[in-house]
Amino acid sequence: MDTTATEGDGNSPLPLLIWLSPGFPVGAFAYSHGLEWAVEAGDIVDARSLEAWLADLMEFGALRSDAVLFSAAFRSAAAADWPALIEANALAVALSPSAERRLETTAQGRAFVAAARAAWDCEPLRRLDHAPDGRTAYPIAVAAAASGHGLPLGASLEAFALAQAANLVSAALRLGPIGQTDGQKILAALLASIRALARAAYGASLADLGGAAFRSDIAAMRHESQYSRLFRS
Repeated sequence: MDTTATEGDGNSPLPLLIWLSPGFPVGAFAYSHGLEWAVEAGDIVDARSLEAWLADLMEFGALRSDAVLFSAAFRSAAAADWPALIEANALAVALSPSAERRLETTAQGRAFVAAARAAWDCEPLRRLDHAPDGRTAYPIAVAAAASGHGLPLGASLEAFALAQAANLVSAALRLGPIGQTDGQKILAALLASIRALARAAYGASLADLGGAAFRSDIAAMRHESQYSRLFRS
């Protein structure tokens, strides 16, 4: 029996809950986006400093860039503009500021495409599976799946941004500066920022890309030579 999901699922956002859950096999638990070094360096020591760090990432850093890339890829896939989709993916990979950040996005992107094609196949994912260099950035992969299954862009952006924030909070929990209750308080406090990010990214183009979260980029670079570590980034 063919259990592969068909394209066009009534626009239900339920697939997003599956694709962005900790149980979806992309290995998100293995990456901290440089948080591990930030904790060791003393940049993140408690809930307040972690919340400020994540808020900055949404306004100035990679979380904002990923949302813009997600939006552009989603619209390209919806228009069946495959060269534009491939171009957005190549740019997303190229914008990684360090080797570990590139690994973080491409390893998860590759894993997402493989898992999604097995159970949620659609034409945009098939196009990404044949990208010229064989590398797929994570936000592009999720956007392709969401667009290919007719999900709404706004809800997809919010879900993707929330999942990224939640994964970083989970990493911080394992690193020790916050507890579980603090983690939930941080996510609740960030919901307004997540909604604002989704609204801003909704109509954004690749020309709107840009960032200034230098400390986060430095953290990712320093993590590459960190002596004792739990995470791959």
